[in-house]
Parts: sequence; structure tokens; C-alpha cells
Amino acid sequence: MSDSPHGEHGRPPTRAERWTAFRESPFLPATVLLVILAAAAGLFAGSYTYAMANPTPHSIPAAVTGAPDRPAARRFIDAMEQVLHASVKLHPYGSRREAVRAVDEQREFAVIDAPADGRTITLEVSGASGATVAQLLGQAALKAGKATGTTVVVHDLKPLQKGDPRGLAIFYISLAAVIVGFVGAIQLSVHASALNPLERIAFTVAYAVLGGFTIAAVVDWLLGALRLPFVESWAILAFTMFTTGMVFTMFNTLVGRWAMLPTWGLMVLLGNPSSGGAVSWPLLPSPLGTIGRWLPPGASVNAQHTAVYFRGHQHAFPFLVLAGWAVVSCAVFLIWRHRHPGGRPTGAAHAAQDRRRP
Repeated sequence: MSDSPHGEHGRPPTRAERWTAFRESPFLPATVLLVILAAAAGLFAGSYTYAMANPTPHSIPAAVTGAPDRPAARRFIDAMEQVLHASVKLHPYGSRREAVRAVDEQREFAVIDAPADGRTITLEVSGASGATVAQLLGQAALKAGKATGTTVVVHDLKPLQKGDPRGLAIFYISLAAVIVGFVGAIQLSVHASALNPLERIAFTVAYAVLGGFTIAAVVDWLLGALRLPFVESWAILAFTMFTTGMVFTMFNTLVGRWAMLPTWGLMVLLGNPSSGGAVSWPLLPSPLGTIGRWLPPGASVNAQHTAVYFRGHQHAFPFLVLAGWAVVSCAVFLIWRHRHPGGRPTGAAHAAQDRRRP
């Protein structure tokens, strides 16, 4: 018999019992979420500020024609690098046509023509390759020309569209596809958790196709902000939404209810700032400029940017990146589908259960 006048129920709970009760209550995940959301807010602000607040050139590839080794041209280029606090990686071309083709293929960001007399330097930037890069190059060239007594003429080979003067529209539509892509997968896991694996993939394809069409239609047809190669842009947006949706589904399979953490970290904290959409890769911190090309947001921006501004020069690499993430995500989901929260018994499973019933 208990010595307590109230029996066992009157005994204050031990520390172990209080911890067990807390662990089994909804307060533990809610507390964890408090910490995670606070940390995510700081990381979100920090990642974008680190990448975008003070874009600094590191090494800018540029085509050069004419006689860049002549003393006058060399002085001008050295002065440009001094103004930029960065190196201009010059790649000689035999003709302007070859140099412009290199810009179209996005191997170079500008064309510098240095005639033998060195009196007038022509700088042809490419606003479509990166508005900030083009602006920095143009300003640096004018300052370098003034410092060296060289006449400088600046042209824009690939100007941005009138509805997109800062070159950010592609970043915004790609960002929409990335975020809605994995948010759609989250909603399927919450509101349609009974979907079986192949059904889940099919509905992810369906909302990606419809969502990609809607984004392209609003930006092009409704707002007129960008003249898109509609079918190609639609396909890129749909591919992006499907890939990011399946990335969340993969993490949902591997880590369950905490799948939002790696998805948000990969796509938003790391992927979007390093995508090259808001700040061109030559101006990003070097690790971000490299990593971003291998992540879905960067691949989406790259493919969309080429489709809109460099038609006929599309690369396979961004599509291979998106395909790689999509294939790996689908494979993980299908191989470990028994771990995925949700699903329902198939007809065969129901029949087997009925046979086992007495």
C-alpha cells in the first residue's frame, strides 16, 4: 500500500516520466519546429545576402579580336582589371563572327576589339548573359579608357527584353516552378496520402505540366513581360516542377515528416541563390557559382535563359542535371516505397486479406 495519502496518483512524476510524456506529446515536434523555423529564417536571409547583396567579379571570360598584345591595348585591359578588382580572362578569336558565336554559346560574356593602332577600343557586352556583368564591364571600360587616354565604344550585343530590364523575370518564373513543385508534392503527401507510388508520380507529372503551362501563359500572354519560346519554356518549367516535386518525395521516403528540411536546404537555401538567375555566375562566390549548375534551380535557370535569349544554342547539360535528379528521386521512391508514408492496399492485397479471414 502506498504511503502517499493520495496513492500512486498523488506521487509527483519523475524526470524520466515527464520526458516520456513530453516525447510522446505533440509538444516535442512543435518545439523542434520552433528551433528549425528560427534557424531557417536566419539561414534564408544569410544565404541570399551572402550571394546577392554585394556581387563581386572574380574572373570574367571575354573574347578578344584584333591585336590585344599591342602596348596600348594591354594598358587598357590592365586598367580594366584594376577597376574591376578582378581578372578578365581573354580568349583570342580570329574574327568578330567567331567571337559573337562564342557569346551566343555562353562561353564568353563580352567581345573586346583591339585594333592595331590602339586608339579606339570597342567593347560589346551581352546584357542577356548577365545584366550586372554587362553593367560592370561597361563602367570599367569607360573608366579604363579615361585613365589610359583610349577612346572606348560600348555596344550591347544581346540586350534584354523591354519587359525585363533587369533580367530577373527568368529567375522569378524558375523560382515559382521550383517552390510550387515541391509544395505540390507536400500537399499530395498531406491531402492525397492514399495514392500508391505510380499514382503519386502520375499526379506529380500532371500538376507539373499544368503548372508549367500556367506560369508561361501568365508571364507571356497575360503580362507580356517576356516573349517566350512557349513550348520550350513550358517544357522546362514542367520538368523543373516535376523534378523538385520528386526530390521532396524522395526525402519524404527517406526521412519521413522531416523531409522539408533537406528539400528546403537544397532547393531554397543553396539552389536558388546559386542559380545564376538574380546574380550571374561570374559575380557569385566561387563555390556557389560551381555548385549551382548541378542543382535543379540552376539547371532550370540555365535552360530557360538559353531558350529565351540564345535560341538555337541550347545545351544538353541543364536537362541532364534535371533528368539526373528526377531519375534518382523516382528510383529511391520506388525502391523504398514501403517506407513512404501513405499508400493503400492494392486489390490483390485486399483479396489476400479476405482469404486469411476466418
